[in-house]
Amino acid sequence: MSTAITASDTSGRSLRRPEFIALMAAVMSLGALAIDGMLPALEQIAQGFGVTDPNERQLVVGIYLLANGVGCLIPGALADRFGRRRVLFGVLGCYVVTALLCALAPSFDALLGLRALQGFGAAGLGVLPAAIIRDRFEGDTMARLLSTIFIVFMVVPVLAPSVGQAVLTFATWHYVFVVIAALALLVLVWAWARLPETMHPEDRQALDFTHALHNLLLTFRTRAAIGYVLGSGLTFGAVFGYINSAQQLVGEHFGAGDMFPVIFGVTASTLALSSFLNSRIVERFGARRVSHTALVAFVVVSVMQVYASLTQGGNLWLFVPLMSANLCLLGFTGANFSSIAMQPFERAAGSASSAQSFVRMILGAGTGIVIGQFYDGSARPLAFALLLCSLVTLALVLFSEHGKLFTRPGTARKIPSMSQFH
Repeated sequence: MSTAITASDTSGRSLRRPEFIALMAAVMSLGALAIDGMLPALEQIAQGFGVTDPNERQLVVGIYLLANGVGCLIPGALADRFGRRRVLFGVLGCYVVTALLCALAPSFDALLGLRALQGFGAAGLGVLPAAIIRDRFEGDTMARLLSTIFIVFMVVPVLAPSVGQAVLTFATWHYVFVVIAALALLVLVWAWARLPETMHPEDRQALDFTHALHNLLLTFRTRAAIGYVLGSGLTFGAVFGYINSAQQLVGEHFGAGDMFPVIFGVTASTLALSSFLNSRIVERFGARRVSHTALVAFVVVSVMQVYASLTQGGNLWLFVPLMSANLCLLGFTGANFSSIAMQPFERAAGSASSAQSFVRMILGAGTGIVIGQFYDGSARPLAFALLLCSLVTLALVLFSEHGKLFTRPGTARKIPSMSQFH
């Protein structure tokens, strides 16, 4: 297996796998930074704009996530037509500009509108890395590489709230957006200088209005993929519900106060740890065996969450290990679910990634908003949501796998692309 990511253009660019992993993780991390970096600032934003409903502040995160899902259909189709590099640069440029505009928002409604624009424009941050990786890898090797990238990527949710809190120590919430814009600009320069075009010219596809719809419908018609796509959306939706309400739940209900970024970081760090462990074991045991085992364990931990919320509702030190366990198990499902769902799509990885990310993000963001808006000053809504989402996910995976778990089948049947550019 090659250890370098080489160019399909004539630029001569080539980067070794460690740098490739770091760059892809940096691209993906900008989306997490735009979400988790905001959490400590939500209370100050609400106070600054006179927002009285405590749950309304969650929309600064929820609207970004929902718009991000809506935008997922576009960058993959563009990348399949124009190549990965040019589309990636457009996405990063949009991220920088909208972040700076958010810092200048004159009202809360304007901020929400700009956050929607930022989320929509930044959709490619999650779509393009998966397509770039699929250009060069497949199967359990792809799952391992994705999981390795997730290790670096998941450091951001651990550190992002502390970055936001550090900015607030010296400046107002506006400068949180300025900082993330500056970081995105650095990533853009890095990608411009080092990332080759990974898509083969013969794989470029015609751009038409039916292409994105075709791949979206194809995702729903492909039984081997759809259960994993919808399941990912639901499990991540439950976690988005935690992220949306984390500042209120941990900072206010459990009384963590200024310790919120640290506690949030502790729970999120388990996701990075499990992603690392997943990268070490997935090729040995297979993506299905690992993710199915983690999903069953997720259901068990969610049952414990419900019991704890009903009997020990105010116990922070019981909530933290249980929430950490939920996030830890997500590290064994997220990358593996994505890899399994992408296997049938070889010739149109960009569009397939877009379609799957669209479904995953719309379902996840919508679920997260609903869970967050049900926050009632206790951990009960989140606990029941975790259990319900995990049970439905288990049913969906069983559907995709024809009722059998823990299998390790051979190479998946490839789904042909709609059209090819020759």
